[in-house]
Amino acid sequence: MKMTFRWFGEGQDPISLEHIRQIPCLDGVVTSLLTKPAGEVWTKDECLGIRRAVEGAGLKAEVIESVNIHEDIKLGADTRGAIIENYIETMKNLAEIGIKVICYNFMPVLDWARSHLYYDLPDGSNTMYFSREFIENTTPKELAAKYAADSGGMDLPGWEPERLRHIEATIGKYKDISSDQYWENARYFLDKIIPWAERLDIRMAIHPDDPPRPIFGLGRMINSKANIERFLGLNGSPYNGITLCTGSLGADKNNNIPDIIKTFADRIYFAHIRNLRFTEDGFYESAHPTECGSLDMFAIVRAFYETGFDWYIRPDHGRMIWGEKGRPGYGLYDRALGITYITGIWETLRRLDGRE
Repeated sequence: MKMTFRWFGEGQDPISLEHIRQIPCLDGVVTSLLTKPAGEVWTKDECLGIRRAVEGAGLKAEVIESVNIHEDIKLGADTRGAIIENYIETMKNLAEIGIKVICYNFMPVLDWARSHLYYDLPDGSNTMYFSREFIENTTPKELAAKYAADSGGMDLPGWEPERLRHIEATIGKYKDISSDQYWENARYFLDKIIPWAERLDIRMAIHPDDPPRPIFGLGRMINSKANIERFLGLNGSPYNGITLCTGSLGADKNNNIPDIIKTFADRIYFAHIRNLRFTEDGFYESAHPTECGSLDMFAIVRAFYETGFDWYIRPDHGRMIWGEKGRPGYGLYDRALGITYITGIWETLRRLDGRE
């Protein structure tokens, strides 16, 4: 496996590449262009700028996150053709700088949702929390306002200002889209981009829905073993793959994460590994070790190891610890601890297996 760390780009991340490169066992960073609205082309110069910044710090950038899908594509609007052409142009430009995997999602309107961005834990750290009761008793507009007030002035991926201005109107458009039509819109998108993914040698890795339950009346697509199988069946190319996010899928107690890893091992190209702790009303994102949360992280990492996973992994959302301030879920210290924990398990498995 190749260990990576999410970095949001120059001017967008309070964590420097100089600090990131000091994390042991790190191969590279996973980055993005947060300032680029969905539907617009990532130009060659912008993509080259990503490569120059990352390689200048002695790191690699082979995975891109958040080449966002425009809502018109998800809705099957008449305008989707030109927008998909822009997406393909972005894929071409990313291929030129050596990108091997694009992580994206097909979630309607909202890339993710939490009730609290900085939930205080007994040990003095804070983390993101999802309360069902809170979400069920608020509106999308109220939640967007809460994020804007609590985020410390930083844009949150999936909750960008231009998206939030029209959030309720956009959600309203989905009332006229059936579940079957939504799946068909996904198939249309895949059939247009996967032939290009094959030519460019870029694996497309869809991210699960976060959380894996309907919110604000919006349905879910990538939230279970059955639905992952259905999605991969929309286009059988090996370039149509998934990002296995343990926290997103793990938020549903019915999902057996090690079993899902073993079932779809040949189509997983990227892994987000994090733990969470269930509460009576939802869950909060815990430290990575098994004993800190509700997921069996050893069993999860072992499933990746035993299936011969040799693609990309990154530690996912961490707590804010040791007084660090920053983008919720994306502090330096706890995610660095997550890397040392994951790589420690991996080394142990490799040695016990006699590979070293």
